[in-house]
Amino acid sequence: MSRATPWLAATAAIAAAWVGGRAYLAHESAARDASAGIAVPVGEASPPSPADRIPDPRVGALPSVKIPRHLPAFRLQNLAGRPVPITRFAGRALILNFWATWCGPCRQEVPLLQSIDREWHARRVTVVGVAVDRRAAVAAFVKRFRITYPVLQGERDALGVIASLGVASPAFPFTVFTDDRGEIVALYLGELHRPQIELILGTVQAVDAHRLALPAARHAIAAGLDRLRRAATNG
Repeated sequence: MSRATPWLAATAAIAAAWVGGRAYLAHESAARDASAGIAVPVGEASPPSPADRIPDPRVGALPSVKIPRHLPAFRLQNLAGRPVPITRFAGRALILNFWATWCGPCRQEVPLLQSIDREWHARRVTVVGVAVDRRAAVAAFVKRFRITYPVLQGERDALGVIASLGVASPAFPFTVFTDDRGEIVALYLGELHRPQIELILGTVQAVDAHRLALPAARHAIAAGLDRLRRAATNG
């Protein structure tokens, strides 16, 4: 990747975060009944296209200087209203997917995340959804989409978690990938598809096995996303 890439990534990420923040404020009150308007059937993913299957890595991967080394300690409520510390999942690599019920790409990610949680469970990888939304809307969404992976929920509390990750304003969806020691290997902005998520998880596994150090892993992910983007563009 060129030397200009981190600056371009930061610019794109800030713009996307500003838009996401505006969207959150605009939809905060509407989110109470957003689940009633879901149009994507259970189990149906978004149709692939060259434009959205492999997003530009300048948007997809935030620059490494923005990513904390370790996942900050936090706790959020589950759908029963009980606080759950993120340390409950200690010892497993995590896919922390931040989303909201009114976010179209967030809905479209659900089938893939369900599949990944099943396929990678034996390899000590767990998907945890973090819904930045009202509990009633989240509960209806989880029921409608039959989500089986753990889901935590919060509004201002969840925004506080996002801020602790170095993201001043939320842009949904975005996903944090950690190794089994809680180190943040990647922070991905935008809708995930299987090529990106498998690339990142393969690198996480190399970190877990002590075959790859964290800085090298982050570089490998950035380079891999760039290759995917160019392959999709050229194909």
